Amino acid sequence: MKFGDLKIKIFADGADVNEMQKAASEGIVKGFTTNPTLMRKSGISDYESFAKDALSKVNGLPISFEVFSDDFDSMKKEALKISGWGKNVFVKIPITNTKGESSAELIKYLSDKNINLNITAMLTLEQVKLMSETFSGDNESIISVFAGRIADTGVDPVPYMLKAKEILISKPKLKLLWASSREVLNIAQAEECGCDIITVTNDLLKKLNMLGKDLKELSLDTVRMFYNDASSAGYKIL
Repeated sequence: MKFGDLKIKIFADGADVNEMQKAASEGIVKGFTTNPTLMRKSGISDYESFAKDALSKVNGLPISFEVFSDDFDSMKKEALKISGWGKNVFVKIPITNTKGESSAELIKYLSDKNINLNITAMLTLEQVKLMSETFSGDNESIISVFAGRIADTGVDPVPYMLKAKEILISKPKLKLLWASSREVLNIAQAEECGCDIITVTNDLLKKLNMLGKDLKELSLDTVRMFYNDASSAGYKIL
């Protein structure tokens, strides 16, 4: 599988506006996502300023910004404000709050208003089924299933993603996103599962040229790397 053969859309996941601008200009990614954890790591203190700066740099590509509150009334107010930042904005709503209470009622309210949503932190098929039943508007929205976190538990996420795609097949406006990818292999897996989108970090973006690379050639590159590093370090045995 070569990069040019991919049907899946690649979204860059991060909170560095300069990296976003670079990715948008290169034309590889088709959208962007971020989250509070990435923003904190990047030292962002003013959320709205960051968001509007990012919006000015992504060439109109879709970008997701997350609500921060834990009560649903405040989440609703935040979601309505965020949605007003741009036509290409998707509002990220967690599938539950920190108490484990379902966000379905809020999601239905926002969906009925045709607000583009990105439902995040999803890991179970029950959650996917609930979302397929909750959305009623004509808006395009994203169902983010954290396949990478499923894999972190020692479970193969591929059967989950195949089933998730099957559940959403009757809702073409709901796009299945493979979230928390860890390696280039995940892009091939997500493609084979029929996922519409996969999020990749900036570090993973730099590895996209590895997709479909000849293994014999990669073996030779690896040998050369070890040789050059040993030579540069001045290591000797004899």
